[in-house]
Amino acid sequence: MPLDASYWEQRYCAQDTGWDLGRISTPLKTYVDGLTDVDQKILIPGAGNGHEAIYLHNKGFRQVYVLDWSSSALSNIQQECLNFPKEHLICSDFFEHQQQYDLILEQTFFCALTPDLRPQYAAHMAALLKPKGRLVGLLFDAPLNKDVPPFGGTKHEYLDYFRPYFALDTF
Repeated sequence: MPLDASYWEQRYCAQDTGWDLGRISTPLKTYVDGLTDVDQKILIPGAGNGHEAIYLHNKGFRQVYVLDWSSSALSNIQQECLNFPKEHLICSDFFEHQQQYDLILEQTFFCALTPDLRPQYAAHMAALLKPKGRLVGLLFDAPLNKDVPPFGGTKHEYLDYFRPYFALDTF
């Protein structure tokens, strides 16, 4: 089965989202709690139910954008956070998105992509960031699945994808 928009829409419609923590992950919460510039433009690609976006919005960040293929996932965000701007919920293909951001948060999007898309992911992430922009996220340092998400990998593998585009602070 191709991991396309209809695949993800079906997963959200069926509430088949075992990866969803039901809240922002602790490492990203810690990072977000240290942010002081509430005016920065933030993207969360493949955000699903958008717990990170809702957390940021509730902390006063007003330029938070969510990008996902699933309109049901985006609708879930709107239902959970009624004052989240609808125009900040973007139902589109990540690889076709062209805006630029100060910060991109990665939470389980990378592991949802088939490994053959990872070089393209790293290049596109770099293109979506403004000069001095930051990509912050969590990656699985384990092999995980080969045929269905989540797809894992190793630190060495990830470094090969990201080093051409990013100065790595912590990995």
